[in-house]
Amino acid sequence: MKVLFVHNFYQIAGGEDAVLKQEMDLLSADHDVLEYTVSNDNISCFFSKVLTLLRVPFSLKSYRQFKQFLTVNKPDVVHVHNYFPLLSPSIFYACKKLNIPVVHTLHNYRAVCPTALLMHKGKINEQSITHNVWWTVRQKVYKDSLLGSFALACMVQLHKRLGTWKSKVDVFIALTEFAKAKYVEAGWPKHKIIVKPNFIIDPFDGAKSITKTGGYALFVGRLSEEKGIDVLLNAWANINLPLKLIGTGPFKGVLKNNTQNNIEYLGLKDKPEVLELIKNADFVVMPSTWYEGLPMVLIESFCCGTPALVSNIGSMQEVVTAEVSGLHFEVGNSSDLQNKVQWIINNPAEIKRFGCNARNEFLNKYTSDINKYQLLNIYQQAINGVS
Repeated sequence: MKVLFVHNFYQIAGGEDAVLKQEMDLLSADHDVLEYTVSNDNISCFFSKVLTLLRVPFSLKSYRQFKQFLTVNKPDVVHVHNYFPLLSPSIFYACKKLNIPVVHTLHNYRAVCPTALLMHKGKINEQSITHNVWWTVRQKVYKDSLLGSFALACMVQLHKRLGTWKSKVDVFIALTEFAKAKYVEAGWPKHKIIVKPNFIIDPFDGAKSITKTGGYALFVGRLSEEKGIDVLLNAWANINLPLKLIGTGPFKGVLKNNTQNNIEYLGLKDKPEVLELIKNADFVVMPSTWYEGLPMVLIESFCCGTPALVSNIGSMQEVVTAEVSGLHFEVGNSSDLQNKVQWIINNPAEIKRFGCNARNEFLNKYTSDINKYQLLNIYQQAINGVS
């Protein structure tokens, strides 16, 4: 099978880029894998920024260039990860013009809301689903830019009116049932959305249990408001257990100047170091206050046999089964987070059991072999669905 992966790289690398590479590597041994990518690094001057925003709703340039690429390379299926901002949804029209089946992974909520997160000013905001997107323009939700927010609102509204998502994509991949439900609520075709999680290569070669040293909790991620860093720090003021934090972001300065002896900021670490720290942690804590997609940290945590303590919001409470592979606490509630951590400290045998369950969950859902099987089935469904 000849598979074409399509992606628009952001200037700052993120989880979408990692998933793209993983899936390409996963298929390259047995299939003909092609890629069509662009990068936001090419958006440098003021003129290029304005021109890019004008093309966000529908780029005729991208349509023509991508159609030519498809004509020459003739893939069996196209798999789009990200099209914003340079490619635009016009690439889906190019696929349909040539009757080439197309799959699209929904990494965030940008296609239904210019915020991409269904969040504004630190709070969940679903007005784009329940009403319309034009409120985002007044609020300048995209990089505090009126023009940028308007361009995104036009993109969302245009393709809602054109029925792009109902007629120009054969199969969508949602990372969780929660994300699928949000898209269906926004009017997307339920029968076209298939849930397939991300995956990682198992560094423990299928071992049933993982040996740990323990003695600390761990946070891995962006140090920002939507990740609940303030909630985490408030809770840990009264917790007698070391907390290690990995990442960077707006709260970096706060953590560098922190004087709490039980909190250690480690900065950025490479992937092997991160996995080693996850493996030896008593648990991973994720106090996010927004609708996470499917954080790779959770999959890595399960892979390492490390349970997770997460906010009871969105996909996290779906992925982490309470009192099976971890615990939930009330989103934004530092006191409840503190109480749950204290319970963990007082119940080491239960936490060990949660860790074993998490490892089993990984082996049953998040391995590369399982993901490859799911991905190829999705491609076949897309191919079979082309009229």
